[in-house]
Amino acid sequence: MNADDTLRQHVLELLRRTTERGFDEAVKDFPPEFMNTRPPNVDYTPWHLLEHLRIGQSDILQYIRDPQYKSPHWPNEYWPPKEYEADAARWNRSIEAFRADRAALIDLVADSKTDLLVPIPHTPGHTVLREAFLNAGHTAGHLGEFSILREVMKTWRST
Repeated sequence: MNADDTLRQHVLELLRRTTERGFDEAVKDFPPEFMNTRPPNVDYTPWHLLEHLRIGQSDILQYIRDPQYKSPHWPNEYWPPKEYEADAARWNRSIEAFRADRAALIDLVADSKTDLLVPIPHTPGHTVLREAFLNAGHTAGHLGEFSILREVMKTWRST
C-alpha cells in the first residue's frame, strides 16, 4: 500500500466513524414527539440541528462537485427558519438526504481517481482532503451537541 492509499484509507475511516456510525447512533430511536422541542436555553430543536447537519454536508459536497455552485448565505441559510417544524416524513427526509450525501462524499474520497491533495480547480486552493476534514469536524461537533441534547431531553432509549 502506498502513501496515497494509506491517506485515503485514514480519511475514509474518519468519515465512516464520524458521519456513519456517529450519525446513525445519534438519530437511532429518536422519539418523534421530541423532534420539534426546544431544550432549555437552546434556540433550536433536534430537527433544526439535524437539518443543519444535512445542509452543511450538502454544501461541502456541492462545493467540491460544481464549479457554478453558490453556498448558502451564512449563517441563516445553513439552518431552517426557527418557526419551521418537522413531521415524521420531513425528519426522515433529512436523515435520508444526509445519508445519501454522506455516501456520495465517501464514494468520492474512495475513488482512486480523486486526488485528495490537488486543489479543486474552482476553489481558492482548497482540496478534497480539506473538505473531507471540514465535513468530519463539523459533523462530529454537532453530533456531540445532538447527543447532549438527547441527554438533557432524556430521549435516549433505556436498555
